[in-house]
Amino acid sequence: MRLLKFFNGKILLPSGIQSNGCLIVKGDKIAEITSGPIDIIDAESIDLNGSYLMPGFIDIHIHGGGDSDFMDGTVDGFIRIAETHARFGTTTMMPTTLSSTREELVNTLESYSGTEKLAHRGSKFAGLHIEGPYFAMAQRGAQDPRFVRNPDPAEYKEIVSSYRCIRRWSAAPELPGALEFGKYLLEKGILPSFAHTEATHEDIVKALGAGYTLATHLYSGMLGVTRRNAFRYAGAVESTMVLDEIDAEIIADGVHLPAPLLQLVYKTKGASKVALITDAMRAAAMPPGKSRLGSKSNGLDVIVEDGVAKLPDRTSFAGSVATTDRLLRTMVEIAGIPLTDAVTMASSTPARIIGIDKQTGSLEVGKSADLVVMNDQLQVQSVYINGNKVV
Repeated sequence: MRLLKFFNGKILLPSGIQSNGCLIVKGDKIAEITSGPIDIIDAESIDLNGSYLMPGFIDIHIHGGGDSDFMDGTVDGFIRIAETHARFGTTTMMPTTLSSTREELVNTLESYSGTEKLAHRGSKFAGLHIEGPYFAMAQRGAQDPRFVRNPDPAEYKEIVSSYRCIRRWSAAPELPGALEFGKYLLEKGILPSFAHTEATHEDIVKALGAGYTLATHLYSGMLGVTRRNAFRYAGAVESTMVLDEIDAEIIADGVHLPAPLLQLVYKTKGASKVALITDAMRAAAMPPGKSRLGSKSNGLDVIVEDGVAKLPDRTSFAGSVATTDRLLRTMVEIAGIPLTDAVTMASSTPARIIGIDKQTGSLEVGKSADLVVMNDQLQVQSVYINGNKVV
């Protein structure tokens, strides 16, 4: 069984940064972590030259990259996205859909199923995230209004029973039937998350009781404080901040949320309750200019400028073009968050949220050898997935 020895670097462990230690990989697992140098017979030695060795990043909300979108509904597209984002440190991802026709959603679900037995050099897939179509129309953002609607039990029960790859579903919890929808998902082992919503605090408290424990791209597509008849009402944003049971994901590209909001979320929730996500669409890792959100055949035209995708009339962002390394740099360099906490938000927290933290998400003996090497400027030097070098 192949052995790898990483040495002469800064190893980011759950307990902190270990300098001058060694990390040993045996096959596809982390076999040993030492506080000092050791000799391993027959091991391939990898000199980190002072760089950081950290756990692979886990993106639990991503739509595309490399000019492909999961809504294109092709196996080749899935693989292209996985290989594109692996170059930037994503070792596990949760492919995400958009509000669409039933046919397009089914094509995407079928394509996911078609990838499960294929070997490739890209990010691992950790189940599928359905985003929509059960959203508040006024908070739809760049979700296509043609497909936005209330929960339909006949529809979602048939989909869930047909595709076991679904691990998460985002919806607006104040809609008629949304609480019953959340309870149904929870019974089936699927994580309900709230998104594109006009929910007030009272709505979120009810939603929490129905299983909605994750805020989808916090701040984006949800209300903060509103006033009605001179009285103030807390919205989904404030509810996420004050309810300890709720985890939050944030698009940490520095555009969707500026530094003060990134700092506020971190200060309020803490690294163990916040996951960094790209929410990347097909234009990630592509030049700026015209692109398309959603499928090529039925998506929305967008323009990529200022490091983000926008609707052509500039009335709304239309997904990000971020990669996970950019998220990390944004949190450290722009928001001033400690590197160890930023890595927690990019790795172990998302792993816990989607229930894979016993297998990956941190550098610990027995876990998958999903590793990222970054230099002091937080640029990716190499990436390993299950002990195999892919970058």
